[in-house]
Amino acid sequence: MRIAVTYEAGEIFQHFGHTESFKLYDVEDGKIVESKVVGTNGSGHGALAVLLSESNVDVLICGGIGGGAQMALAEAGIKLYGGVSGDADKAVEAFLKEELEYNPDVKCNHHGEGHEHHGNCGSGGCGGGHCGH
Repeated sequence: MRIAVTYEAGEIFQHFGHTESFKLYDVEDGKIVESKVVGTNGSGHGALAVLLSESNVDVLICGGIGGGAQMALAEAGIKLYGGVSGDADKAVEAFLKEELEYNPDVKCNHHGEGHEHHGNCGSGGCGGGHCGH
């Protein structure tokens, strides 16, 4: 298994689409056997999902992440653990022990109020299935 973490100075970088590097962890039998930091070469958002997919990443641990990037990761078959902060190595260790605290409903909130909910609002937290009423 290969785990990627958005990475900056030992910590989990908090905005997926702006991360400049990932730390990749190769895991065998529940233990980290190798890790390395790789740059994103200025790629952003959707291109990062392609980069991770081409690097054979199975799991991504990150802070905030937008809906488009979440969809790109899902299409690439990469499992997302978002809303995580702190030390990158410790987060991966917690993940391997099945003790990682993450937010399954993580959103990227760095874009202001520009996010629109179209269509399927009932499960999107808009309340009672009626948007704007």
